[in-house]
Amino acid sequence: MTSTATTLAWRNIWRHPRRTILTIAAMVFADTLLVFMLGLQFGQYSMMIDNSLRIFTGQMQVQASGYHDEPHMYRSIPAADKLAQRIRKQTQLDAVSPRAYGFALISSDTRTIGAQVSGVDPHYEPRVSTIPGLVKQGRYLGGRMDNEIVVGSILARNLKISPGDELTLLGSGRDGSIAATVSPVVGIFESGSRDIDRQMLSMPIDTFREVFSMDDQAHSIIIGGDRDQADRIAAAAKAALQGNEDLLLLNWEALLPGLKQAIQADFTSAWFMYAVLIVLVAFGMLNTMLMSVLERTHEFGILLALGVRHGKLGRMIITESAVLALTGMLLGMLAGGLLTWYFLVNGFTYPGMEAMSERFNIPSVFHPEVSIRSLLPGPLAVFIATLLASLYPIWHMRKLRPIEALQAV
Repeated sequence: MTSTATTLAWRNIWRHPRRTILTIAAMVFADTLLVFMLGLQFGQYSMMIDNSLRIFTGQMQVQASGYHDEPHMYRSIPAADKLAQRIRKQTQLDAVSPRAYGFALISSDTRTIGAQVSGVDPHYEPRVSTIPGLVKQGRYLGGRMDNEIVVGSILARNLKISPGDELTLLGSGRDGSIAATVSPVVGIFESGSRDIDRQMLSMPIDTFREVFSMDDQAHSIIIGGDRDQADRIAAAAKAALQGNEDLLLLNWEALLPGLKQAIQADFTSAWFMYAVLIVLVAFGMLNTMLMSVLERTHEFGILLALGVRHGKLGRMIITESAVLALTGMLLGMLAGGLLTWYFLVNGFTYPGMEAMSERFNIPSVFHPEVSIRSLLPGPLAVFIATLLASLYPIWHMRKLRPIEALQAV
């Protein structure tokens, strides 16, 4: 696109200022909305991922090979506390906590239910999980060797227990021995995840190891931290795992594949709505360019009679469309970026978010994302759609014959 052609195209599109302004305004509105909605969507996804990981999963986990697919007790991490300490030193991150899992029959005075028992480090667990801050009745766990448990709210309701009651645990240890203990309930938590609240209870990890014959082992080492630093943390954690070929470092996508698929499905469905908006803008561009071609039929007839080829006229029309679309795209990206940046700085919230944040220990506001993937795709799609819309006016122009065009009024 030469500077002369661009200048000529700019002059042509401003022959009718009102029509041009309305067309550009429609593109700017669509681009602004697309940029903001995409930024809002990516911000929601980040918040959804962070909240899901913060409840119990952690940013990433170290596990024995094969444990994630088939979680048997014997697939464990030896010397887990020492390895966790090494990872803390290597990553310079305190949010590293060993965790062990087992299954047992849990009996109260009135009922018996099967549930998952997790052994956690009470000192480091609050740094990788929000559950310690979600205890609604009683308190969280004390020392690593205290014989006490905290129970999910739905499980507690099903067992008809409250803090101060005792539960009997009966399961199988890592070495095949019988794992049995009687422990007092010191707290009841409500995580917001029905699966966790319905089937999980936690006890200090050293008590768990004694009951389930785990020695110094664990099934996972949970690593927290910010997702923005995930690559650095992962590299440092892998360095700490050198010499342990049987251990794997799993990121959140491997740990929660269902969450990733849900985000992909939501993103795909959202683009159907965006596509409707893009098509509407493209039809507006089609109308503008078609009116421009029809109004200049006599002019095109003169040019054709002077020997100008259809192809050159077609390039002129596509240049006008490109200039018009590029102007709308740049202004839309600027307006959308500024709007998204405002909410990035000040935060965005929905009615009821504050009550939800207090209940589930999550942030009450979230921040849209301002990045290339939120700024560019929407306006670029509008730009391409408007260029495609100009193909029909070009096709209409190519059917013109000089004599017929000269006779047009």
